[in-house]
Amino acid sequence: MSYFDELAFQYIDGEWRSGTGSWDIVDFNPYDGEKLASITVAGVDEIDQAYRAAERAQREWAAVNPYTRRLVFERALRVVDEHESEITAAITAECGGTALKAAFELHLVREFLREALHLALRAEGRILPSPDDTKENRLYRLPVGVVGVISPFNFPFLLSLKSVAPAIALGNAVVLKPHQNTPICGGGLVAKVFEEAGLPAGVLNVVVTDIAEIGDALIEHPVPRVISFTGSDKVGRHVATVAASHFKRTVLELGGNSALIVLDDADVDYAVDAAVFSRFIHQGQVCMAANRLLVDRSLEREFTEKFVAKVESLKVGDPGDPTTHIGPLINAGQADAVNALLDQTVADGATALLRGETSGTLVAPSVLTGLSEDAPILGQEIFGPVALIIPFDGEEEAVRLANATPYGLSGAVHTGNIERGVRVAKRIDTGMIHVNDGTVHDEPLVPFGGEKHSGVGRLNGDSMIEVFTTTKWISIQHGRSRFPF
Repeated sequence: MSYFDELAFQYIDGEWRSGTGSWDIVDFNPYDGEKLASITVAGVDEIDQAYRAAERAQREWAAVNPYTRRLVFERALRVVDEHESEITAAITAECGGTALKAAFELHLVREFLREALHLALRAEGRILPSPDDTKENRLYRLPVGVVGVISPFNFPFLLSLKSVAPAIALGNAVVLKPHQNTPICGGGLVAKVFEEAGLPAGVLNVVVTDIAEIGDALIEHPVPRVISFTGSDKVGRHVATVAASHFKRTVLELGGNSALIVLDDADVDYAVDAAVFSRFIHQGQVCMAANRLLVDRSLEREFTEKFVAKVESLKVGDPGDPTTHIGPLINAGQADAVNALLDQTVADGATALLRGETSGTLVAPSVLTGLSEDAPILGQEIFGPVALIIPFDGEEEAVRLANATPYGLSGAVHTGNIERGVRVAKRIDTGMIHVNDGTVHDEPLVPFGGEKHSGVGRLNGDSMIEVFTTTKWISIQHGRSRFPF
């Protein structure tokens, strides 16, 4: 039995069950269009059942010794290792992920599970002094309770687990809604791993559904206190608005429009390698991808020739072939949107140094240059295999161009002088930026998140404690207080 037969259900209070909604989500392989699964969506009643199950289970789970909670993550790591080949096949089939992409995702999944294992022990309290000699102030770090997680389609297993694992490690329960294009890798698979790892029923629940069926019930429900959302800034704005109206905390990891800057003293060959990976990993469907390649004019010709030559060597095709570099986009609608954007940009005067052909969801890489500063494509997240080369004259112009976007997630600076790179990096309005490296990075200990339209809050490391716990002040009067009346 494949994961697409076994896991095509809702997972509520430890039971795999069918939804009761009015329609089915059909899960397709984006490469060949094969039907992988059909899942009847969860309705509002199932959303309530999932949150109520989480609420009941959370009280007992929070009382479990953190050292004991860690054992779940040790077993989860073993489950991932034991089922690596099946998980890899599922990522390829459902996401269109190449072998490189699947290996990259699984590597990070393991790293984040290891971090969650240690995170269970890091919710430290404090004792603070008081002006009253007989009074003691204790600050406790307690679980927030129940967390709602909404995950995207591009790295679904990782980006679901990235919020689910730390929330559970810190004593919370979770209701997870995966993206409808990746309900198995982003939802059922996560539940299966933790079920096999011995997580008690109800601590993690997965609902496969859509706003067309449930409206804002997932956010408005009175049980969850924190909503963790990863996706587009448009949807993130809506999530934030609804959550705020119900006094819920949010952590929002949204889109990006990263710039990879090549200064005049950079190693061009190395910068080309970094740029090709940063732009085309997973067909460019990565929030940290280098949409814009800013190159000092003195290096523009050399960089462009080498970059285009390397891009032309990338193999486009079946993601199941281990030699493939570029697989399919997630669906035909995304492929059509990328092509329409390309056609409009060229019609507006851009030069296509490379114009990739499209066959179904397979979109071969394109490289554009000669863009005007007000070209609409420069201000948006492309989420496809399209690279934009923009020349600049000197650091000041590089910084100005890099910041000329409503987004601020990631970036990179290439230079022969590390401290020069750091000085430039500090001036770029992003939450993350890398000197002499690519733009696509994630590490479990380092705060991950963006500025401007790229999100609110941070994930990873100690930031998870801020997000998924709350501070409680308990004072103890060892003597007797004096009251004014």
